Amino acid sequence: MLYIGDLVNTHGIKGEVRIISSFKYKDIVFKINNYLYIDNLKLKITSYRKHKNFDMVTFEGYDNINDVLKFKGKKVYIDKSDFDFPGLLNEDLYGKKVYNNGKYIGVLEEIIKGGSGELLVVRGVKKYLIPYVDEFILNIGEDINLNLIEGLIDEN
Repeated sequence: MLYIGDLVNTHGIKGEVRIISSFKYKDIVFKINNYLYIDNLKLKITSYRKHKNFDMVTFEGYDNINDVLKFKGKKVYIDKSDFDFPGLLNEDLYGKKVYNNGKYIGVLEEIIKGGSGELLVVRGVKKYLIPYVDEFILNIGEDINLNLIEGLIDEN
């Protein structure tokens, strides 16, 4: 199972829920007839819409607010094997060793959204925030190999 967000609240009285998610491929996941998992329950999406920064969803068989109240505050997952994503998932990169020009700098903890894009959060001697841009990526395989501009991180 792959974590994609949190079900933060209900919306209205007809079983609609608010999900907050920064998952990279929401446009693929949040579609009618796809499945989400909450508390190991497999839930089929029957409607989807965007509302402010929320993903609004209803589930098959859950058409009343009383049916979905139990999901409030729960984590939302997908079965990764149900989808064919066009690129790497950020979650697949977590835990990989990160090198800058062959020198080990740490382990990728997470990828967060920054002001103008994504940032790699690398924990080494220090915690580094590195822009996740093609210009800095040499390759991603067993490890993540970067070619950072001088002064971007303090390696001392």
